[in-house]
Amino acid sequence: MRDWLRRRLRAGYERLLSREVDGAPEHVAVIQDGNRRYARERGGEATDGYQAGARTTEEMLDWCADLGVEELTLYAFSTENFERPEEQQEHLFDLLTEKLHEFADADRVHDRRVRVRAIGETDRLPPRVQHAIAYADRRTRGYDGFTLNVALAYGGRAELLGAARDIAHAVQSDDLTPDDVTVDEIQARLHPARVRDVDLIIRTGGDERTSNFLPWHANGSEAAVYFCAPYWPEFSKIDFLRGIRTYQAREKSWQRARLERALALVRAFGSAELDDARAIIDRLRTHTTIDLPDEEPAD
Repeated sequence: MRDWLRRRLRAGYERLLSREVDGAPEHVAVIQDGNRRYARERGGEATDGYQAGARTTEEMLDWCADLGVEELTLYAFSTENFERPEEQQEHLFDLLTEKLHEFADADRVHDRRVRVRAIGETDRLPPRVQHAIAYADRRTRGYDGFTLNVALAYGGRAELLGAARDIAHAVQSDDLTPDDVTVDEIQARLHPARVRDVDLIIRTGGDERTSNFLPWHANGSEAAVYFCAPYWPEFSKIDFLRGIRTYQAREKSWQRARLERALALVRAFGSAELDDARAIIDRLRTHTTIDLPDEEPAD
């Protein structure tokens, strides 16, 4: 009876959150933390946690499709993970190889035209993982319905360092001048597959840090960050909806700040500009969901 009631309450809360969410971020990036702790607290091996986390990853793809997210990046294996025990690494490599093949062959991936690609120093990975990456890339090349980036052997500092070295060599060989080094030029050298700016970073497992994840794409766009307690295998659609709600609150805060600055400028106009100022305020009210004050610019 209790389990039934709990499920009903969760289903009702999920529907409530779904109604509160209006739209979705274009690009969500996830730090999938807590797999090992999840397994340890249940008396299992780390490998059990990774298997359970893989099931959450599959569900996450469905949630993104349901809510209209266009790009998802998963932090599957960092450069720091090479320091883990070899047995754990080998299991992760086996699991990554298996899942990349599964995604590449899944009907729902092809029905939804999901582009699957890897970002990171993938040449550091074992051949079986590299072959699986190439297979997924080949099977989904040209798809544009949704983008799934799998960050493998990835480190944000290493990515920026590689781009900086590439540009330095280009300048040294006269292929570029210092004035040619623009945001677009750096972006083009981060990874051959262009990754759009991140709107929302989610980290599970309770830690409140972004761990060297997509610094160029997230910090440059001032992405919203949602830290939550559930381990990745426990992460639910309710948690995802809460994260999107955090993103939307951040967006509304930015919108209000911009409008308040605009109104301050309008109020500073002299009496000769009152008609134009009123027209500006009317346009702002028309194009925003934020309630604006009814006061008019001061005479």
